[in-house]
Amino acid sequence: MTDTSTTSGVRADVWLWAARFFKTRSLAKQAIDGGKVELNDATCKPAKPVQVGDTLRITRGEERLVCTVTGLSQKRGPAPEARKLYAETEASVAERERQREDRRLTGGALLRPDARPDKRDRRLIQDLKKTL
Repeated sequence: MTDTSTTSGVRADVWLWAARFFKTRSLAKQAIDGGKVELNDATCKPAKPVQVGDTLRITRGEERLVCTVTGLSQKRGPAPEARKLYAETEASVAERERQREDRRLTGGALLRPDARPDKRDRRLIQDLKKTL
């Protein structure tokens, strides 16, 4: 799965797709264009070549990953093979675990009502939806 014959590296969007950070290459490209991916602490473009040893900062929703590229591939393979293409830093793993625990303790920041809405509340909700 690892392709070391390419000296110029692999496109960033292709590598992110092959490493299974994004489901499609199009989603990887959109994330890069949206500034959700940084290569070596700088913004990158989808065609920017990724080399072994590069550092990537990837933001997916609330999740932020910092990983080092350990292998190159232009083909998407099984998940165990994809995990061999990168190594997540210890600080990144610890931070994600801390954030996961914070979300669990706060209930995911959802404000749930104490009870179901009564007839009057349902009508107010329906009226509000009509105005939107």
